[in-house]
Amino acid sequence: MNHSICKNIQEIEEDIGNTKLVVVSKYRSLEELQTVYSCGHRDFGENRVQELVDKYETLPKDINWHIIGHLQTNKVKYIAPFVHLIHSVDSLKLLKTIDKEATKAGRVIDFLFQMHIAQEETKFGLSQAELQIILESEDYTALTSVRCKGLMGMATNTEDGNQIISEFTGLKATYDKYAKDFEFDILSMGMSGDYLTALDCGSSMIRIGSKIFS
Repeated sequence: MNHSICKNIQEIEEDIGNTKLVVVSKYRSLEELQTVYSCGHRDFGENRVQELVDKYETLPKDINWHIIGHLQTNKVKYIAPFVHLIHSVDSLKLLKTIDKEATKAGRVIDFLFQMHIAQEETKFGLSQAELQIILESEDYTALTSVRCKGLMGMATNTEDGNQIISEFTGLKATYDKYAKDFEFDILSMGMSGDYLTALDCGSSMIRIGSKIFS
């Protein structure tokens, strides 16, 4: 077993306390992920559907699989039977597809709305106005096989700590605005380079890859 992986996970978990750690497993070998599993960890995050499905079929079935990358509507059906949490819902169209496939699979799928908080056009996500329109729409309230658990956002990839704080603080404010009325309990923000800042800003779930496998 690669003991450095377990050591890295342990050190991060000591840093984050009760905050949920999702180990980002994209591009990692089955051997590496088996090591993460052997360390007692059960929450894995994948960016790509095909890679997620392949790993789901091979690795132990008590792993909680999170899809954290951009999700296309035509890929939802492949993960609907087993996905634990979808972090990246950025349109009502996608959400309707998830609802339809969840109904077929006979389950309710938990998800997060992805918010666009970064100063980068390459990142996906909703604006505050778009989020409000969805939450107040009849189409949204009619959905029966999905359950919103909260919000996710990725900060700008920058060395400017103040900008990252500003983006995370803004996302936390949006979360607080809706959390009570819509029963949110997850705010997913923070990755290997900025998770300590995210914790300070109120994150309840972080997504870490390179810091664990380095």
